[in-house]
Amino acid sequence: MKDFRELKVWERGHKLTLKIYKITSGFPREEMYGLTSQIRRACASIPTNISEGCGRSRDTELARFIEIAIGSASELEYLLLLCCDLELINKQDFKLLMAEIVEVKKMLISFFKKLRAKS
Repeated sequence: MKDFRELKVWERGHKLTLKIYKITSGFPREEMYGLTSQIRRACASIPTNISEGCGRSRDTELARFIEIAIGSASELEYLLLLCCDLELINKQDFKLLMAEIVEVKKMLISFFKKLRAKS
């Protein structure tokens, strides 16, 4: 078992989640149970899956949760694109958030490959 708090990728995912919560707090009230909720869940799923995987006893199990986190990051990418197209977020925030997601995905993929190589 690993301490998830020691992983840079978990830290980046957590910081991204905090940013997403702040940005979505300005979304229209009618989106509270729609896009706002879905975006927040997708983003929070990234550090959540990392931490859950770290609680497992084998690297193969951790790798499975990292793979799920990668999927959540991809889901978040689409949801933010949708929000940009709907003009719920401005283009500057969109670009900054997408750059963050790309970095988190790169870190997750690298971590996943290292875990797979071990097993």
